[in-house]
Amino acid sequence: MRMDRSRYALALLSTVIWLLPSGRAQLADAKESAVTATGGQKAAPEFALRGQRDAHAITYDNWQKFCFQTPGSAKVCRTTISGKWATGQSAIRIDLIERDGEHAERLQLFLPVGLYLQAGVKLSVDQGGPVAIPYVWCLTNTCIAGDRANPTLILQMETGQQLKLEVTDTNLLSVSTTIPLGTFAAAHAGAPSHTYEQNVDE
Repeated sequence: MRMDRSRYALALLSTVIWLLPSGRAQLADAKESAVTATGGQKAAPEFALRGQRDAHAITYDNWQKFCFQTPGSAKVCRTTISGKWATGQSAIRIDLIERDGEHAERLQLFLPVGLYLQAGVKLSVDQGGPVAIPYVWCLTNTCIAGDRANPTLILQMETGQQLKLEVTDTNLLSVSTTIPLGTFAAAHAGAPSHTYEQNVDE
């Protein structure tokens, strides 16, 4: 079954937005600003948390895998999960993106606006240590964080139970939510739930 062109365009844009050169450039700028000029070490965040709170109740779907194929280009797949608030409004989306011919996968996170961007995002599995993901850019209704996927984190996600996501809001409160990992390994390793193909008319 084919998607109509508008739905396909939106799905493809949200999947490969991380792969655009401007996204890479902004990520490079963010990383450079976090490194000191002398020792090349990441500078300590210039803020102190005032407390912590859990995110409002978020309901998560199962992990799924979708692939996108355009003739003449490499296939792009994303293993993804989405969370919604009780109102039905989208709260969080996490994509693990892989592109045929590239060995490194990338993590991309869609998060609400109104967060303290300098703090970035922290991901951890069960009792494991956190992995930092920097913000890349913000749109009017979402902020996007992304980076090359840490292989250790991906392995932990395949064998773990819960993925903890931590952000900092503008009140300098740490906000966290836990994402179930029970269906991640099967979705990541398995065949896609759907492959969207786009034929380009010449």
